[in-house]
Amino acid sequence: MPDYFDRYAAVLALVLVGAAIVAGGLGANRLLRPHRPTAEKLTTYECGVDPVGDGWAQSYVRYYVFAYLYVVFAVDAVFLFPWATIFSAPGYGMTTLVEMFVFLGFLATGLVYAGKKGVLSWV
Repeated sequence: MPDYFDRYAAVLALVLVGAAIVAGGLGANRLLRPHRPTAEKLTTYECGVDPVGDGWAQSYVRYYVFAYLYVVFAVDAVFLFPWATIFSAPGYGMTTLVEMFVFLGFLATGLVYAGKKGVLSWV
């Protein structure tokens, strides 16, 4: 049984060393950085421009749909890369090919649906 807990001790040691490296880096940054706060540095700004007006603004839901479509196609890429690597393995060729075309068919159906709803038009 001692060998079993020695493995956990090694993991714990690595976690402690990693935490010490991060803490050391943050501590060195705090000690070495210049700290000269001025009134201009402490003002609120957004993208380098002083904020004007009320903080509440309406945003189009369309932008969230674009973000959602991006996530869908990013997940598509996550599935396509492993598929491309296993496709050449013996015994997986036709099975993976059919599965991936079914998957791409679902994505194409969703893309056609989004196009018919007018979601993909930018303006």
